[in-house]
Amino acid sequence: MNEFAALTPIITLTLAAVGVMLAEAFRPKGERMPMELLALIGFGGALVSSVFLWDHDAVGFRVIRADNFALFFNVVICIAGLLTVMLSSGAAERDNLPLGEYYTLMLFAAAGMVMMAGAVDLLVMFIALEVMSLGVYVLTGIRRDNAAGSEAAFKYFLLGAFSSAFFLYGIAFAFGIAGSPLPIELSAAPTEMSAFNPVGTDLERLREAIAAKAQEPTVLMILAMVFLLVGFAFKVSLVPFHMWTPDAYQGAPILVTGFMSTGVKAAAFAAFARVFLSAFEPMQDYWIPVLSVVALLTMILGTVAGVLQSSVKRMLAYSSIAHAGYILLGIIAVSDVGKASVLFYVLAYSVTNLGAFGVMAALSTSEREFDDIREFNGLWHRRPGMAGLMTVFLLSLGGFPPLAGFVAKWYVFGAAMQTEHYALAIVGVLSSVVAVFYYLRIVVAMYMTEERTGVHTAALPRVPGLALAGLALALVGVLYLGILPTWAIDAARASIGTIF
Repeated sequence: MNEFAALTPIITLTLAAVGVMLAEAFRPKGERMPMELLALIGFGGALVSSVFLWDHDAVGFRVIRADNFALFFNVVICIAGLLTVMLSSGAAERDNLPLGEYYTLMLFAAAGMVMMAGAVDLLVMFIALEVMSLGVYVLTGIRRDNAAGSEAAFKYFLLGAFSSAFFLYGIAFAFGIAGSPLPIELSAAPTEMSAFNPVGTDLERLREAIAAKAQEPTVLMILAMVFLLVGFAFKVSLVPFHMWTPDAYQGAPILVTGFMSTGVKAAAFAAFARVFLSAFEPMQDYWIPVLSVVALLTMILGTVAGVLQSSVKRMLAYSSIAHAGYILLGIIAVSDVGKASVLFYVLAYSVTNLGAFGVMAALSTSEREFDDIREFNGLWHRRPGMAGLMTVFLLSLGGFPPLAGFVAKWYVFGAAMQTEHYALAIVGVLSSVVAVFYYLRIVVAMYMTEERTGVHTAALPRVPGLALAGLALALVGVLYLGILPTWAIDAARASIGTIF
């Protein structure tokens, strides 16, 4: 297959973004252009091309590849994009969002995510990271008349730039490790990729250099590892680099928050896993203890802080922090089961979380977001269908069987147990049990609490058909991944062998 086929998902998303941009630029005044349709075509085309490339022997260039590992994350990112576009039907217009900018930025950000998942060179990974981040920064503050959104975007931008600087320093130190030609005894039988790329930013050459000195790592190796770890920790919201998450999630439009919490996390964990489970795998004795402490803090803080929230968006923000800690257990396990559990968890979490944000977006009005927990009081009596959907998504996030969240947590905790990380698995289970409190608090409000005066209890808006279809797809995904997860687990297992 032609090596350019690896770029098909990226090209598809980029062309769709350009199409939306041109449609907006040449839109006759007063007429409505099919922005949603163009965005759906873009994400759908990228999804189909990713599925078509499956098992085609990692086609691609020396710096970016379409191996099964990248394609699995491509599918997750495209599903997140499709659901976000579908759930945005009605909600984006209601919030007076500039539709051309909204869908263009979403498609460009998704192109960066897909590029990041397939990158096997640190410089390309950095470029993809910036393409993704810039789109998400603007989406966070896309409501120009909303002070909270502007503040959230500014904070996100500053901390994102800070984390990018760490990541770039890590790349510089990595280049210092492997940037010069390897000694003859270390490169007697170079791989095709390392022979083709003479610089030290591709991951395979970096691994060769690190493996040669893993028993006594140099200062450059330690610094590269630490700075790259910090850069990734910011992007996936690991404690203590999580500070931007609650404010950014609360200030952004609801569905932008859902897209951030799923697509960005999927792309960042794809790059995180590829770098640390391939290039830095020989140094696992050094980074596993560090990540173990970070995972413990992330699971505990995300759970405890979430209990204290009255805003559902902030609660889901801290929930996403805790879930990042759970996913991190799969990387710490450094086993085939652990690697596969990362992929499955990201898929299950993305479908579930977008469903929860979709319900909130569907119930919001132009005057006020459906965000305060008290607004869910008596929802079962006003909108039983929406209450039922929200219940399923919340129970899945809490890890109740037979839903997707249960299988994902069982898989990742099992991987930690198999590799004798018992303390991490126990803390993960306990924090997951505590987190059930703030998920069930919303369920109790919907079914067992009466509406109160002074709370947003006006007539709820009609949900457009496309948004209902998106919620139905999310529901099917949660149930399917919980009841019949074999296909997705097998796909995840088939992906980890191509992580390099």
